[in-house]
Amino acid sequence: MDLQEQLKNLFPDHIPSNEPEVSQEIAHVLYVQKEPMICKYEKRKGKATTIIEGYEGSDEDFKVLAKEIKTKLSVGGSFKDGAIILQGDYRDKIMKMLQDKGFKTKRVGG
Repeated sequence: MDLQEQLKNLFPDHIPSNEPEVSQEIAHVLYVQKEPMICKYEKRKGKATTIIEGYEGSDEDFKVLAKEIKTKLSVGGSFKDGAIILQGDYRDKIMKMLQDKGFKTKRVGG
């Protein structure tokens, strides 16, 4: 018994559609700002952390940026109170990534 037959048994009244599903992706443009983003280095509970602050756009855009940074660097982190908190000292790599996207950055601490 294949999948189509199983679906017919589960949903006998359903009429399958032969139209292909249309999904349209919307390109997401990040807000470029006037003030530089701040990349700070701190030690929390004896461990190195990098904190990125100063984004002037919406929180949703900043969350998208946080996810992209975390996946490219393969590090853990979180988004709290308008700041991206990453595990480890990655200021140089993060600043390079942000500058490639057109952001101004400022290195703070250590």
